[in-house]
Amino acid sequence: MARAIIMVLDSVGIGGAEDADLFGDAGANTVGHIAEACAAGKADRAGLRSGPLHLPNLDRLGLGRACEASIGAPIPPLGHDGPAAGLWGYGVEVSKGKDTPSGHWEIAGVPVPFAWGYFPDTVPAFPADLTEAMIREAELTGILGNKHASGTEIIVELGDEHVRTGKPICYTSADSVLQIAAHEEAFGLDRLYNLCEIARRLVDPLNIGRVIARPFVGTDASDFKRTANRRDYSVPPPEPTLCDRVVEAGRQVIGVGKIGDIFAHRGISQVIKQPNDDRLFTATLTALDSLADGDLIFTNLVDFDSLYGHRRDVPGYAAALEAIDKRIPQLEAALRPGDLAVITADHGNDPTWTGTDHTREHVPILAFGPGFAPRSIGRRKTFADIGESVAAHLGLAPGPHGTSFL
Repeated sequence: MARAIIMVLDSVGIGGAEDADLFGDAGANTVGHIAEACAAGKADRAGLRSGPLHLPNLDRLGLGRACEASIGAPIPPLGHDGPAAGLWGYGVEVSKGKDTPSGHWEIAGVPVPFAWGYFPDTVPAFPADLTEAMIREAELTGILGNKHASGTEIIVELGDEHVRTGKPICYTSADSVLQIAAHEEAFGLDRLYNLCEIARRLVDPLNIGRVIARPFVGTDASDFKRTANRRDYSVPPPEPTLCDRVVEAGRQVIGVGKIGDIFAHRGISQVIKQPNDDRLFTATLTALDSLADGDLIFTNLVDFDSLYGHRRDVPGYAAALEAIDKRIPQLEAALRPGDLAVITADHGNDPTWTGTDHTREHVPILAFGPGFAPRSIGRRKTFADIGESVAAHLGLAPGPHGTSFL
């Protein structure tokens, strides 16, 4: 029996979404614009990286071809000039958002047909009855923030006041989310989680997709740093996902990174968390080494999005892509005959774009493994084709959304 792995390069979009104008993102292209900036010498950073974007392994699997098919135009070379070594194409999102849950659920075979609730870009951003209920039920003296903000910037801005007053930092973005930052020691990690559980219940009537606990440590604004103890409190998917189907078949789904949180821990047999993408990649390889026949690893590599996309850091994003590219041969070497690996993304987050939010884009679909002959799989009309392809590979019955490309 076969095994499978889905690896999501969080926010590594490839432009071209036909409905991008509805989101204010017409022309956004995460990989393409990074490649252009690198080729023009605008993504050099001393001690980090320089020169053209160098992704020979992802390019060998078809990334450059997928990028060009997505936008109908060439992008700067990514480092491989030979034939493709995998199945390559691009996915079109049919879900109504450009957020993490929608993208991942659709990858797992369940598009999101409804619109999420969002908080307005005003100050305050949250309804008074929501903040009053949070303060009352969590026995707080008040909250800080109450606005749209970058998660790293707001702890620099308000972290000292938070530690002094004990008031948690609450903020949102263009996503359907309420984020709560608090110091792990001064406020307490368990207390933060409890507050987020209260907030999760309170925002349910507003159809908010996620409440995220954002713990941080440090002595003052000069060294505050978010930790790996992030926890997402997500609405569960509206239908059984690929993960549910795998578990119902008596097999295991190993969620690496924030996958368990994204799926509200439904259909996830084991959760593995690590502090950065390099460690998450290593954890994926370790899990794959002992993965049983019929099992699935579902990995999210979040640093592209959280550290570089939202911060509009082009050199950092480029360096992160190049670092993961160097590790792709390790993944290929770990695959056994019959295994299938799929590398994709959940949305875009073009670091050259205006603002700090996700961008509506197509995503690459790179599928490979021993015995899979290279070919184009073209334009896939929904991310759900990924989930259905993995389901078919694992011998599961077809679901109601998507079509296998195998």
